[in-house]
Amino acid sequence: MSETTNLSIRIDRNLKNEADQVFNLLGMSMTTAITIFVRQAVRQKKIPFEITLHQEQESTDISSYIDHIENGKEELIGPFSSKEELWESLDI
Repeated sequence: MSETTNLSIRIDRNLKNEADQVFNLLGMSMTTAITIFVRQAVRQKKIPFEITLHQEQESTDISSYIDHIENGKEELIGPFSSKEELWESLDI
């Protein structure tokens, strides 16, 4: 096994809490999610998703989706190949 190192970042508290909720629903920790992101960036030699100025679904709070999933109103079945595919699967 390779040697690990610590990474310290600053992030908005609400954003972190929302991300923790999403990652928990996906069965992973924040560390695992960030490691997946970094591995994909290294493999692809780029940010592993499109970054645009177009704001998709920004008016909808992610916590409302999480509430629907946790209360059985919505079933989250992945994996998803893009965030657009994830949004489309949520019929709210």
